[in-house]
Amino acid sequence: MAILNILKEGDETLRKKCRPVEEITPRIIQLLDDMHDTLDKAQGVGLAAPQVGVLRRIVIVEIDGIKYEMINPEIIATKGKQEEIEACLSVPEKYGLVKRPAWVKVRATDRNGNVYEAEGNGLMARCFCHELDHLDGTLYIDKAIEMYDPDDIEDA
Repeated sequence: MAILNILKEGDETLRKKCRPVEEITPRIIQLLDDMHDTLDKAQGVGLAAPQVGVLRRIVIVEIDGIKYEMINPEIIATKGKQEEIEACLSVPEKYGLVKRPAWVKVRATDRNGNVYEAEGNGLMARCFCHELDHLDGTLYIDKAIEMYDPDDIEDA
């Protein structure tokens, strides 16, 4: 397992659209394992393959002990609205208020080739949307209603 370099805002790779995964190979499995190690070290809740320089439609989400590995994920349903502050491992030391659905259902494939659906509300819904945006070259700062620096967040 390896800790991968997380690309930062300004790297053009983060703005590119990712290609679907056609076949789950040992390299894809290794990437998933390395992404988990990288996310654990960075103490984040989600990571998309383009954030580590791989232009494939893969994300991982880890919230409250629940872990999702999503290959070729797509949002298939949403409900409601929420406005919350988001951050990103690729946009350090910045925070932004973003409008997202309150509830999201996603369809994806796991590392074993099984198609499944996952749903979540609140933070999980935001995370699903945030990470899937990365697959199309969109960063949360593109959708932010308002941006904050760390001092603004600590004072709130």
